[in-house]
Amino acid sequence: MVCLREQPGVVPGGDRVSKSDPKVKSFEISKGLVWEAYKRVKAKKGAAGVDGQSIEDFEADLKNNLYKIWNRMSSGTYFPPPVRAVEIPKPHGGGTRMLGIPTVADRIAQTVVALQLMPRTESIFHDDSYGYRPKRSPLDAVATCRQRCWKKNWVLDLDVAKFFDSVDHDLMVKAVEANTDQKWVVLYVKRWLKAPIRMPDGTVVERDRGTPQAGSFQDHVSLRILKGRCMTRPASRLASAMSRRPARWWAPTARLRRPAMTRGPDLVRTVELSSR
Repeated sequence: MVCLREQPGVVPGGDRVSKSDPKVKSFEISKGLVWEAYKRVKAKKGAAGVDGQSIEDFEADLKNNLYKIWNRMSSGTYFPPPVRAVEIPKPHGGGTRMLGIPTVADRIAQTVVALQLMPRTESIFHDDSYGYRPKRSPLDAVATCRQRCWKKNWVLDLDVAKFFDSVDHDLMVKAVEANTDQKWVVLYVKRWLKAPIRMPDGTVVERDRGTPQAGSFQDHVSLRILKGRCMTRPASRLASAMSRRPARWWAPTARLRRPAMTRGPDLVRTVELSSR
């Protein structure tokens, strides 16, 4: 559980999630955790989901909206709405990338789960993991690579092919189950993985694999799956500085040889630094 400096009988932010509910809930979820999740979602801003509700719209009835999230999650009756699909161009060309935009309420619910997982995942992530982590960014990964390039002669650069589009659901659930004993966390992760996606043309597509890139819990679970060693990576991109040219360039990716975790020849390259 995320430490919010709770005092006996006092839940930080709990009074902002509406009055207490005397009914016994299926799961014990702190109202303060919901409030912290809301603050983080608000700080990131973001677009509206399929319901067209902006953060400002959500805040028009903030206390009741937060209470609904807490009440449904605590009761085991929270079901995520479809995710709004948005196509964005990939940097430097190469087609488009599909992002999934959850509703504001769903982003808050996902962040509740992410905050629950964070103490555990942060304790086991490799120091060279930079993507989607607190107080870290892809630019920090670039800075670390730059320092190591002064000491090594070779760099292996690798990108996991379409990781978010094709990652196996069972693999993600196993990663969650291995890092929490909270049944509600596993329950909602399973529901989010199965949530349909509404395409730009209005059609609703059911999913049996992959997870929308732009959610909250997906980032932590995905990084748990990609956890490795001697790699500097912003997300599903990996780079390793080496003293010698790799004799077999695919060796560092052997751990990725499982369903939905592959790399293509156009996504792997070795660069000799001493010749530059």
